[in-house]
Amino acid sequence: MTIRTGIGGWTYPEWRGGAFFPAGLRQADEQAYAARAVAAIEVNATFYRLQKPATFRSWRAAAPPGFVYTLKGSRFVTNRKELASAGPGLANFLAQGILELGDMLGPIVWQLAVTKRFDPGDIAAFFALLPASHEGVPLRHAIEVGHPSFACSEFIALARGSRVAVVWSDHPERTPIADRTAGFVYARLQGMRAECATGYPAEQRVKLARMGRMWSQGRAPPGLPYVDPPAASTGDGGDVFLFCINGAKERAPAAAIALAAEIEAIR
Repeated sequence: MTIRTGIGGWTYPEWRGGAFFPAGLRQADEQAYAARAVAAIEVNATFYRLQKPATFRSWRAAAPPGFVYTLKGSRFVTNRKELASAGPGLANFLAQGILELGDMLGPIVWQLAVTKRFDPGDIAAFFALLPASHEGVPLRHAIEVGHPSFACSEFIALARGSRVAVVWSDHPERTPIADRTAGFVYARLQGMRAECATGYPAEQRVKLARMGRMWSQGRAPPGLPYVDPPAASTGDGGDVFLFCINGAKERAPAAAIALAAEIEAIR
């Protein structure tokens, strides 16, 4: 039941020159620096193209023990009219060498376009394609939806039955769904503000920290938009991933670090 705060990627000009990375740090060393500042990184590169096994090995070598990479699922899987036809793309994604990450392999997050509508049969077929393991290694899957049509009990039941986590996203263009559907929670926090040095003001940071604690304990934080009654979303707790990943991107590292400290303070 680990709570991890993290960032998305590590190659951003806004983070250089002392903003996050120390002035003069080589770009080749930025990943290793980031991996020692936060507990997890969501890798966006896997959304755009397949990587080589050697690349995953290098990512593993750059991070300290206990670190976790989560992987954005391929756009060749998610950006299609019918997700049920994504089998070949999914096979290619799994075969690119993700297991080279070893115990640093975290959940795979499948991000749907905000215009993608809920189609029960298609979503059920897509979930059936997502394997619980690959070459004997357990896999965890999360799905980020956006269209309001997903805010229905049928979708929640499908996700829960397949143990696919519904991403908690506070992006203004995505319909927020807080229902717990898997043995872990995956949140993409995208409401950071540039005028705040830590991305989120103290009051909001405390709220997010308490949400993370409750999720890790299997409790449903009050005041969030649930499709089904919150009692149906509780469970035995589990890992929680809180990514400060968009909004004021220049504040993301500071936000993740500050949020981790806030979570630690309310133990």
